[in-house]
Amino acid sequence: MATGFEHILHWRLLAGSHPFPGPDGGTCINEAAIVAAGLPYQTIRSSLDCPPCFSRPLAAYALGLNDAMPDEQRPRLMAFVLRLSGSADIYPIEERRMQFLALESIRRILPPLLDRAGFADLAARCDEARELDAGVSAARDAAWRGSAVAQAASQRRDWRRGALASAIGRSAAAAVRSANDARCAAEVAEGAASFTEGVWDSAVTILEQALAIGRQAPDIDLVQARERLDAARAGAA
Repeated sequence: MATGFEHILHWRLLAGSHPFPGPDGGTCINEAAIVAAGLPYQTIRSSLDCPPCFSRPLAAYALGLNDAMPDEQRPRLMAFVLRLSGSADIYPIEERRMQFLALESIRRILPPLLDRAGFADLAARCDEARELDAGVSAARDAAWRGSAVAQAASQRRDWRRGALASAIGRSAAAAVRSANDARCAAEVAEGAASFTEGVWDSAVTILEQALAIGRQAPDIDLVQARERLDAARAGAA
């Protein structure tokens, strides 16, 4: 993944909805990408708010990660700020990106979570899925089993088992929804992060690989991007 320059941009990514940055800077990843590209600033609450030159699935997944990542992990997304504007492509490519984000979240993020709960059969089905339909089917079964085990654990007051099973239910249900909403793919990672290691590594790698599909954003000069971000921060002070 392209890293090493993000600290040069002097910008802080923030989760959720917030006023335009003051002296300390700070926006979500898509707002930062808009400013860095030299486009007029606008508030982004969903990928539908992004300029048309932004790939909707990529912007949705990036925004989902931006809001889900803990503060110490979120700066890793700065490496993608210069790669979103101009990434929009034709419908078949956007559909391929959506399917990639959904399937890879099922294949890479759900199995360790399922293994931890002892659901080895479902972990294997998710890991071995090569088509989205198979992955969604496995995730749907995982969501059902997780919810059922969580309910049974609650009745026994087995809170630790119940918390893990609930996380499986939430993450797997998000994986099912991700077939139609890329932001839900980020929710898969959010639900699993408290129980398995390396989740954010996997999520960032998935974003990196999804960005490699189809049209690539045009190069944005790093110095110009930094100047634009600095000017926006100064103007909002």
